Amino acid sequence: MSAPSRAASYRAVLATPHALRTFSAALVGRLSYGVVFVSLTVALTTATGSYSLAGAAIALFGVGAVAVAPLRAGLIDRYGPRRTLPPMAVAYAGLLAALAVATWRPGASAGWPLLVLTALAGVCSPPLGPVMRTLWSSLLPDAARRQRAFALDTVVEELLFVTGPVVAGLFITIGRPALGVATSAVLVLAGALAMVSSPAAADWPSPAATAPPLRGGRALWEPVLVVGGLGLGLGALGLLVVAFATRHDQVTAVAWIEAALAAGSAVGGIAYGARAWALPRRVQLPLLTLALAAVLVAAGFAPGVVALAVAAALAGLFVAPALTTAYLLVDEAVPAAARTRAGTWVNSAYNAGSSGGTAAVGLLIGRAPLPLCFAVAALPLLLTATAVLVRPGRRRSDEGVEQQIDADAGAEHDDEHLEHTAA
Repeated sequence: MSAPSRAASYRAVLATPHALRTFSAALVGRLSYGVVFVSLTVALTTATGSYSLAGAAIALFGVGAVAVAPLRAGLIDRYGPRRTLPPMAVAYAGLLAALAVATWRPGASAGWPLLVLTALAGVCSPPLGPVMRTLWSSLLPDAARRQRAFALDTVVEELLFVTGPVVAGLFITIGRPALGVATSAVLVLAGALAMVSSPAAADWPSPAATAPPLRGGRALWEPVLVVGGLGLGLGALGLLVVAFATRHDQVTAVAWIEAALAAGSAVGGIAYGARAWALPRRVQLPLLTLALAAVLVAAGFAPGVVALAVAAALAGLFVAPALTTAYLLVDEAVPAAARTRAGTWVNSAYNAGSSGGTAAVGLLIGRAPLPLCFAVAALPLLLTATAVLVRPGRRRSDEGVEQQIDADAGAEHDDEHLEHTAA
């Protein structure tokens, strides 16, 4: 099914001119999103004394971010990151700074101003992840190295969302959750400005009078569909882990289980990116999703939290590879001038699915046995993966992809020969 890649080196990816500088800047900015949600939730709750307002504000933040994501991405595809990211980052950072000031001390008004500020922050949030993946595609035209870059990007992004809450926890511990909101503002502004200052940002498709239509057919929308199912399943899993640990009187184990999921995802993502896979990506994605669904069903029968942590680690092995594959598929399905929008649709599908999965399984917990709840969480993955696998005309499409993989492998071999000669 697979063979070791002849250039399984992430070091070579990062040694590409301007890659490390641009990627580092993107990570600084993206850390903001790992820090802001916990910080803002606690800051709003502490300042207003209202859990309902905090929950509504965070929901509005998410709705604003997802609903306007295609518009933001379209502006970037049309005008390039150097013209669009700075104003987005400045507006977003300014709104976060205003929220930090408004929630610095208890006694803040629990009215509509905080809700408006939070919703506007979501609307203005710069899509640093999709932009970075578009830059990866420009920096690395070689398919094999681009696979490694996307895998590395996905793994590190997930780790940022593990590290971010820890950083937010430090500010909460000293009694200043609003300082975490302010730090998020600094991070996103510094990261975005550093990204666009990189020479890589200048190598962007020439701006057009209008952004080209986002046309990719099934090659684009199938990965988006599968990732939406993935988000539904993993969003449900997050709440199921809490319910499982609570029923076993080990609520503190939730952090360890989530850490096991993240660790498994990191291992799976790095391993996936370092190998050349024989199966076409359009087949890889649903198979990875089906494997994850099977692990989720089995997790429902875990006898204790240790077993559930092991199941979470196994599930994680398929998460980063599935996301990486989806990003690669949509990147290949559209012209260069539409890559940011294509990647944003994957992001939006995952985020929307995650929120929906959490809400849906929350209605089920307490009304059904936990093993059944885990099975329900796996159902969206099963349905979307099956729908993609069994669609008519797949054989001809896959044969074409296989031919492209063979061509890419030949190109990779030539690149490696040149590298060794230069060395």
